[in-house]
Amino acid sequence: MLKIKFGTDGWRAIIAREYTVDNVMRVAEGTACWMKKKNMKQAVIGFDCRFGGRMFTEATARVLAAHGIKVLMAPEYVSTPMVSLGVVKTGSDIGIVITASHNPPSYNGFKLKSSLGGPMIQKEVDEVEAEIPDACSAKLSSLDELMANGMVAYTDLEKLYMDHVESNFDLAAIRSAGISLAYDAMYGAGQNAMRQLFPNAALLHCEENPGFAGQAPEPIHKNLQELSTYIKEHPEIQLGIANDGDADRIGLYDSDGNFVDSHHILLLLLLYMHRYKGESGKVVVTFSVTEKMTKLAASFGLPVEITKIGFKYIAEIMAQEDVVVGGEESGGLAVKGHIPERDGIWIGLMIMEFMAKTGKSLKELIREVYDLVGPFSFDRDDLHMEEAQKQAIIQTCKENPYKAFGTYQVQTLETIDGFKFILDENRWILIRPSGTEPVLRVYAQAPEAKEVRQILDAVGQTFGL
Repeated sequence: MLKIKFGTDGWRAIIAREYTVDNVMRVAEGTACWMKKKNMKQAVIGFDCRFGGRMFTEATARVLAAHGIKVLMAPEYVSTPMVSLGVVKTGSDIGIVITASHNPPSYNGFKLKSSLGGPMIQKEVDEVEAEIPDACSAKLSSLDELMANGMVAYTDLEKLYMDHVESNFDLAAIRSAGISLAYDAMYGAGQNAMRQLFPNAALLHCEENPGFAGQAPEPIHKNLQELSTYIKEHPEIQLGIANDGDADRIGLYDSDGNFVDSHHILLLLLLYMHRYKGESGKVVVTFSVTEKMTKLAASFGLPVEITKIGFKYIAEIMAQEDVVVGGEESGGLAVKGHIPERDGIWIGLMIMEFMAKTGKSLKELIREVYDLVGPFSFDRDDLHMEEAQKQAIIQTCKENPYKAFGTYQVQTLETIDGFKFILDENRWILIRPSGTEPVLRVYAQAPEAKEVRQILDAVGQTFGL
């Protein structure tokens, strides 16, 4: 029997191989048993645009209902933040999202959300995992029967979310600023919301395609060439926004079609929240985020905490402390005043509001950041390799860490989560195995993009690739 293990953010597996209805029902029963032990009564469930989302959601709902858990279920696909917010707005105990987020289209997954509207903390995830049986034993009723007796009910999570957006953003200012937007949904669950918010935007990949045209819906530059090219060919476009499959992550483009990574977005959010909006609090970022965040926070007199990689670690702190900005390298970002959840649509609106309120372009705002912390560039390579080679590299990092990569000498090594080789105050390399895919991730930062590429190539050569 397959041992089901939750990774960095939920359980993810390949559809029809490990990710089957039977295994999803096992996870659902483990979740229901854990909920009953905690005297929990109600769950919110939603699914994104991936293959089989509705089928897996209905199977989950039927299992939970068989255990006496009332289920509020989205009638159509929704973003992960819509489910998370829905938990809060409906007073439910947990949220479940059938999604594999930014993973390749062959995957689906099962995310757990807390009553606070963010990822469930690791301790509770471990408890749920321990409850997963070898086979689901629940006696299931039909969905129609469960709808009739009130154990399962449809809830419009997208409307709850859109109403929340309307009450928290100055949409009139954003719209009157005349920011010409290009939006790439990557065939994901953000498309309906963004179409409603900005009907005049240039929309790319805003239709259902469960296979995501064969590409992982992760909003990084190599996956967004069409959006970049579109902006370059349409000089009237001032901003590009992209979301991943479940719309909890974001990628940005400036008016020249240049990619703006999460490190820069985090710096922009901190600048906007503190200097312009007067908000204070702790800054919480994961180990893979640029040290420029620490520098900017220090200049504002704000405390900083660095966590292991995974938004759940940020969410746990946000639930307990006053956090002004939190985020990770992979596009999951959060701000004070919203749920403790990464939200790609929300962050896109924050940037648009920042532009509208200041009358500045994205490039001008980034220059303002550089005036405070200095310019930098970042990139990441996802190295697909045999498991034996990956483990050998990790073992070397542990036992006899690399002293150099090409001509770049290592000064110090940090090991909060993975292996960060500090080359100097402006250059570093981070090596870490993915928690959700069979790849080795290599991250690098340097003052300019050309040198970042040189550093990443030097790492590849060191590994014999």
